Parts: sequence; C-alpha cells; structure tokens
Amino acid sequence: MSRHSFVSLVAFLVAVPAFAVEPFPASFHAQEIKTNGTTLHVRIGGEGTAVVMLHGFGDTGDMWASAAAVLVKHHLVVVPDLRGMGLSAHPDVGYTKKNQALDIAGVMDVLNIEKADLVTHDIGNMVGYALAAQYPARITKWVVIDAPLPGIGNWDEIKQSPLLWHFHFRGPDEERLVAGRERIYLDRFYDELSADPRKIDEATRRHYAALYARPHAMHDAFEQFGAFDQDALDNKAMLAAGGKLPMPVLALGAEKSFGTGEADTLRFVATNVTMGIVPGSGHWIMDENPKATTALIVDFLSK
Repeated sequence: MSRHSFVSLVAFLVAVPAFAVEPFPASFHAQEIKTNGTTLHVRIGGEGTAVVMLHGFGDTGDMWASAAAVLVKHHLVVVPDLRGMGLSAHPDVGYTKKNQALDIAGVMDVLNIEKADLVTHDIGNMVGYALAAQYPARITKWVVIDAPLPGIGNWDEIKQSPLLWHFHFRGPDEERLVAGRERIYLDRFYDELSADPRKIDEATRRHYAALYARPHAMHDAFEQFGAFDQDALDNKAMLAAGGKLPMPVLALGAEKSFGTGEADTLRFVATNVTMGIVPGSGHWIMDENPKATTALIVDFLSK
C-alpha cells in the first residue's frame, strides 16, 4: 500500500464513527424542556394524536428510534430521556416515579398536549403507571412492556429473583466499583436479560456505555432503583385512592422474559387489559425484535 493510500485510509477511519445506533428521522428535533424543577431532553416529531414514549434502565429515549420512525407518519411523537438519564439534567432528588410522572405531565403541558397515548418499557412502565394514575383523563391508551410495577401483584416475589440483585445495588462503594467500568456493568444486563445477547450489538453497547459514563449518570440510575420502596407505597396508595385505570392497556411481555406475566400484573391496576407477546425476545425488545414490537404497538394504537 502506498503512503498516500495509507494516509487516506486512516483519514477515512477517523472520519467514520466507530459506532452508531439508529438515529431518529430527520423530521424530529430535540428540545430541552424545563419541567417540575429539572430539564428533560426531548425528541419531538410529526403531527396528529400524541404518543409519549418512555424508556428504562440500560437505554435512553434513543431505544425508540425505529418505532418512532413508523409512528411519526400519523402521530406527534414525544420521546424524553427520564430525569437523570441520557441527555436530561441530573438533579440530586426527585427519583420517585410519582414525581417523575409530574416531569412528563409538565412536558405535555409545554407542548400543549392535553391527551396522549403512552408507550413504556422497563422503568418507563413505573413512571407510566404513576402518570396514568394521577392523570387518567390525559392518557388515552397505554402500551406497557416487560417490567413489573413496585408494590403491585407479585412484586415481593419478583424482586427476590437472583436476576434482579441490581435492585439493591447502590451506594458510594458500588459507584466506585462501576466508575470507569460502565460497559462491563451494562453488558451484564444485555447478556443475562436477553434471549440472544448477540442481538444487542457492539454499536448499541458502546452507545449506551458512553451515555451512562457521563458525570452523575450511573449515580442517578441507581437512584431510580433506590426509590422502589417508596414507589411501592405510592403505587398502593394511588390504586386505593383512584381505583383501576380506565383506559385500554396493551400489556406486552417478551416471550423469553415476563411473557404472560406482564398482563397478569397489569390486571391488578387496569380494567381493560389486552395481553401480547413479543416473540423470540428477551427483555431488550427494541434490539431483539424491533419489527414485531413496533407492529404490536402500531396495531394497538390504531384501533
């Protein structure tokens, strides 16, 4: 290889990103929205009836890009990063899901959205329940995917699973152990909670490892789990005070994860629950089977 060719090759490799996840369509824009004492990074695109999409741990709102690309054809799609996660601000407090629901309601207010469909995954489910329970008239339909709700159904049994040891993994020493090793820590979740770890590709793993290595990001992720005991109390109180949710709910369990158990849990808090399964997938539904997940979401919201 000539020196000129070698230099050109090096320049090409430097110019091309080493990794990338699927971007949101060019029609989307990002907006930093002040709400409930913090600032959320929010992706916004499209027109029509609104759909709010909430992510969980190990992801950010970036997880929804391929589903948003389909939904944006007929909807106003709103995809925030939760408090303390992704590119949102990192306040010291406020990580109960009841409080984070106020964050999302505030985003809806700023965008003049009176009512919206809701799509959630993982910890996003917990924020989603608190949002729907506090503002039932504002949530028209809810697609809830593959995670339990603190204090609801067989929560006490679920949290004893050896796979969920991370629910109690937090504190200064734990943060020291993870600092600089965010990729190793996240790999454990991608590998153990998936049906096929190869479906969470290198680009995705690097992308989220970089985001969770940002200052305060892992601390605030641990705070999400640290709030679970209070979340359980809040959920029981909201259910007792307001009764079951009235809106139609699609409870999607991944075939190799929560499965039909997702609908079993949601029937404790909602009156109109449809069960669905994401076939061949573990917990990471938008990496393991994005086409089926998107189809299930779109079909339910279009009814």
